[in-house]
Amino acid sequence: MSEAMDPEDRKIITLARSARARNGVAEGAAVRDETGRTYVAGTVNLDSLKLSALQTAVAMAVASGAQSLEAAAVVTEAATAADADRAAVRDLGGAETPVLVAGPDGALRETVKAG
Repeated sequence: MSEAMDPEDRKIITLARSARARNGVAEGAAVRDETGRTYVAGTVNLDSLKLSALQTAVAMAVASGAQSLEAAAVVTEAATAADADRAAVRDLGGAETPVLVAGPDGALRETVKAG
């Protein structure tokens, strides 16, 4: 990861990467709310419920009372954040919320806006 990256952004990528590895899931994600609290999640793949890691992290933030998001991160094999993931971040954080996309090695691939 870039040395110039904000330490708080580096932290949510590290948390997302840890969730992915610990749970053995396709993706790991973390979001940071307006108070600086973080919510970390992995992919949910049940017969009756399927959520991406980022959707799950946003849902955890909402369920915990978050009013907005400062940033989101997803660690994935995919080249970019899925439209549905960006939509979930946008719903809580707004169109300008940055979504950091990192590979399984934790290297930042890109930063996109939720909108």
